Amino acid sequence: MKVFVTGGTGFIGSHLVDALINNPDNEVRCLVRSELKWLDKKNITAVKGDLHDLPALKKGLEGADVLFHLAALVKAPRPDIFHRVNVEATENIIRTAQKAGVKKMVILSSLAAVGPSFERPVNENDPLMPVSMYGESKKEMEEMIERIAGPDDSITILRPPAVFGPREEQIYSFFKIASRGICPVVGGSETRISMVHVNDVVQGLLLASVENKKGVVKYFVSSEKVYTWKEIKDATGKALGKKLVTLPVPPGIVGYVGTIMETVGSFFGQYPIMNKDKAKEMTMEWTCSIDKIKDELGYQQIFSLEDGIADTINWYKKHNWL
Repeated sequence: MKVFVTGGTGFIGSHLVDALINNPDNEVRCLVRSELKWLDKKNITAVKGDLHDLPALKKGLEGADVLFHLAALVKAPRPDIFHRVNVEATENIIRTAQKAGVKKMVILSSLAAVGPSFERPVNENDPLMPVSMYGESKKEMEEMIERIAGPDDSITILRPPAVFGPREEQIYSFFKIASRGICPVVGGSETRISMVHVNDVVQGLLLASVENKKGVVKYFVSSEKVYTWKEIKDATGKALGKKLVTLPVPPGIVGYVGTIMETVGSFFGQYPIMNKDKAKEMTMEWTCSIDKIKDELGYQQIFSLEDGIADTINWYKKHNWL
């Protein structure tokens, strides 16, 4: 199978590439903007360019059986920046794939496109009600895909919640704080959240790549159950071999912290991971149901919360991140 991957140098994309090259029958091409990063010395063909480089996209998609589009922007100070990368660039690659005759496309979206959950985990029938600029851009991306999908296209959109695992650099900050014996919790220890190990997301991506339904199909890909912050704290403490002290963080303070971090970052020409948008999301509950992907694609969670966090922390320790 010939595949073209965008976002292969990133966290989830690099794990997908690892899984793809494990099969010697796969020919893997990856869009690479500058550095190979996690793809260095791996059996892939690098296609130099970015998501607005139409000749590069055409080269990568030529003769491909499947497009995996994972590249996205997750933090930016303005909605127009999100729109250019997450919406306009996605349209570029889908239209290029259509011209190249690539019918099977797997696109990574996010639970953020749907928004937080209230009383029950959200499912694929719920309306899109994002609360952040990132989530809004993913909503616009999904709506755009619905508009431009051709009658013979088979486009599968996957929506993971928070994804953790080796190489992850954002949730990593939580584990770094926890390694010092402190577990910050926003909203209380019984607040629920959906989390998924990166290898389970990769499983969902691979299952989606062999689905041949015409049109646009959407799935949440996550854990079998939702977790409380207490369960996350306990699993993290066990993996670290430490008894963690819970540090309650009042939701009202989170917004101030996000504003301060964003202001400080602006002095250094950087936009921080912790910002006003992210702070808004942190005060809400984020859970989703995976009944549809289980029933239709046969997806099953492989990594339990304990095993997944242990795998992640062991990798951080091995690579001197902790």
